[in-house]
Amino acid sequence: MTRTRSTGLALGAVGTVGVALALGATPAAAADTATVSVLHAVPDTPVDVYANGERLIDDFQPGTLTDPLELPAGNYDLALFAADAPDGSGTPLLSANGVAVPAGANATVVAHLTAEGQPALTPFVNDTSAVAAGEGRVTVRHTAAAPAVDVRAGGQVVVPGLTNPDEASLTVPAGTVSADVVVAGTDTVAIGPADLTVQEGVTTIVYAWGSAEAGYELAVQTVSAGHSAPSGVPGGSAGLTDDDGFPAPLAALSLAGLAVAGLSVRRLVASRG
Repeated sequence: MTRTRSTGLALGAVGTVGVALALGATPAAAADTATVSVLHAVPDTPVDVYANGERLIDDFQPGTLTDPLELPAGNYDLALFAADAPDGSGTPLLSANGVAVPAGANATVVAHLTAEGQPALTPFVNDTSAVAAGEGRVTVRHTAAAPAVDVRAGGQVVVPGLTNPDEASLTVPAGTVSADVVVAGTDTVAIGPADLTVQEGVTTIVYAWGSAEAGYELAVQTVSAGHSAPSGVPGGSAGLTDDDGFPAPLAALSLAGLAVAGLSVRRLVASRG
């Protein structure tokens, strides 16, 4: 199992935020583009997203993920306003000017709550490295207003003590995993159980998000990953095994510029706990 920690950025109610991030360059991306997605996982907070003065997402609802887009590398001015603010007027909830989107990145940026319930933006590198034939990768990301959790598959703990905003990755045979999320060290179920379909050569990313007041959700994203030459394809239900691979090369990326991926949005596949 690979476990990593991502640095969350708390959002002030008003102000300008510009942050540089480290995100893995991926050979699948074109030389002059980046592949990015944005997940809205702050409960009860719809927003409008503007880039370079143009509204790109109208009424961006919690539980929604932008379609992955290959964006031209370049600089963008970004502002987030309360949903349906007229013409982006007034003071934005968040803004950042002249932010750079470099070529070759594959990432998802999540607007979510910290463990203490404060709004935050957290960037995650999407692992597109190869897996063995007949296998897929499962990545679990804790982005909920909740303390540490254990992730279970088939009733057995496979990711213990995961804290917000950390993630953990495992390889699994292609198939179906019955998973749930419990309060760490207990059998108290917070989310699930839910059946998770794992596809060969795909990274399936599961987000735990929400809050006790608004309810907890599971959101699922899939990202293509490479695979090695076939040497036999396992069948049946998937059992979780250790994954030692994670992309090493890093390149600078500005977080705020990723929100321009919102040219097209779709409702995330999600299960309410």
